Amino acid sequence: TDCCPATMAETFPVKPKLRPTSDGTGETAKPEAKYWRSFRKPKDVEAIASESFLYPISSVSFSPVVPHDFAAAHSATVTLFSGKTLEAKSKITDLSGSAASAAFRCDGKLLAVGDSTGAVHVFEAKSRSHLRRLRGHAAAARLVCYPRAADKLHLLSGGDDSVVKYWDVTTETCLFDLLGHKDYVRCGDSSPVSDEMFVSGSYDHRIKLWDVRVSSSGSVMELKHGLPVESVIYLPSGGLIASSGGNVVKIWDVIGGGKLLHTMESHNKTVTDLCMGKVGYGTSEDAEQCRILSVSLDGYMKVFDFSKFKITYSMRFPQPLLSVGFSPDCSTRVIGTSKGNLYIGRRKKKLETVDEGGYSEWGAPLADEHQRKVLRPTHFRYFTRGQSRRPAERDYLVKRPKKVKFAKHDKLFKKFRHKEAFVAALTSGDSGKVVAVMEELVARKKLLSCVSNLEGSELNLLVEFLQKNATRPIYAGLLMNLALKVIEFRVKDIRSDQQLREHLRNLKQAVEEETRIQQSLLEIQGIVSPILKIAAKRS
Repeated sequence: TDCCPATMAETFPVKPKLRPTSDGTGETAKPEAKYWRSFRKPKDVEAIASESFLYPISSVSFSPVVPHDFAAAHSATVTLFSGKTLEAKSKITDLSGSAASAAFRCDGKLLAVGDSTGAVHVFEAKSRSHLRRLRGHAAAARLVCYPRAADKLHLLSGGDDSVVKYWDVTTETCLFDLLGHKDYVRCGDSSPVSDEMFVSGSYDHRIKLWDVRVSSSGSVMELKHGLPVESVIYLPSGGLIASSGGNVVKIWDVIGGGKLLHTMESHNKTVTDLCMGKVGYGTSEDAEQCRILSVSLDGYMKVFDFSKFKITYSMRFPQPLLSVGFSPDCSTRVIGTSKGNLYIGRRKKKLETVDEGGYSEWGAPLADEHQRKVLRPTHFRYFTRGQSRRPAERDYLVKRPKKVKFAKHDKLFKKFRHKEAFVAALTSGDSGKVVAVMEELVARKKLLSCVSNLEGSELNLLVEFLQKNATRPIYAGLLMNLALKVIEFRVKDIRSDQQLREHLRNLKQAVEEETRIQQSLLEIQGIVSPILKIAAKRS
């Protein structure tokens, strides 16, 4: 019977799915790289609801108070996550449109959310009660920002209508319209040193600094970023700000009159968000080591040390990144993507040993009493405490001497096995070691006895070594005399071995060639010396 030929479907190689990777793989990790890599992913929180797969995470904001819950804005929902368990504990859906931005008040009790209709909503973070609705923007409210210090009554917002508004939250009234931008206002931040100072960034390529005490005169300073500004933040000192737009991050000196200090162009696509991070283990000294975290549509998170103006760490994610947040206690890092995923990393805290003076095993004072974790005898680390403690100025550091590794011939010398030591050196092939062993045997008056006792293969090694190195000026004095002694003592063995005669023939030719060279050099010296003497007299 006839059968139809089976058709073979075409096959194509499938690339494995990308996973977050860092640039420190395969190399000796630096301490800071180890720190950022310690933010392990306890879970990769996919879409928060079934429809969230299609909506990006537009904003991530951490509460400034313990346990540092965080809010993620996506679609028409703001989801609150527990700072302890990292699980979603509640959702806010009472919005007029899609959630564009979110920000906690300085005490963590209120959460402000801007939506796509231009309204700014104020909720109680714990009960999700809708307290205020601030209407005034004609387009989406992309910027929501509370003062950082003690002011709990006011709020700053900015929108796609190019207006920045300063609100009195209690009365739901706009106190000031801060005008000056000519395009969408997409980002901003409050000053860490003054509740009346704010900064905003716009798609008109400009960054404006505002002081609500002199709001009638417009912005107090204007900086030109050169590209649509996606994010702008104050640095901890309050005298510097960082802005991102395009694939560029810039550092500005506000106190110095808006001077541009540095430009970082390490991303390949638009830098979408910035936030401040800290490097340290909770001590007061380490906590001052602040870093700028930047995320981009190229899928990379970069860590920038603005005190040295260099990138200290980089990590790749499989999706374009839109938002980033870092908890104030340096324990959690959250990154939102354009496909509705949250990458949550939590650093595993180290258990610290506390001595009587209040110092941890790292040699650093612990700031807060509740942070101290005293090891008990029931824990195995109780018996190994102090082994990794860093020495302080008052300590005396005692180091163990490094163990010296002896070569094979050195070990044989210690056992007075001179012939075996000589053969071991010849076998190594290192001419310097061989000559050193010969000199030691001369000092011990054992060299000639070793030569007399060499067997056929061992004698072959010695003659071959003499052929290669006897004419070298640095060894010639010792090796030429030794070659004569070898011929004198082992003449019978040389006559009976074809290979030994071949080596000696080659040695003879090398000596004759070296003699001719030396003779030629002497003749040249005899010609040049009188000329140099005559030239010296004339000069």
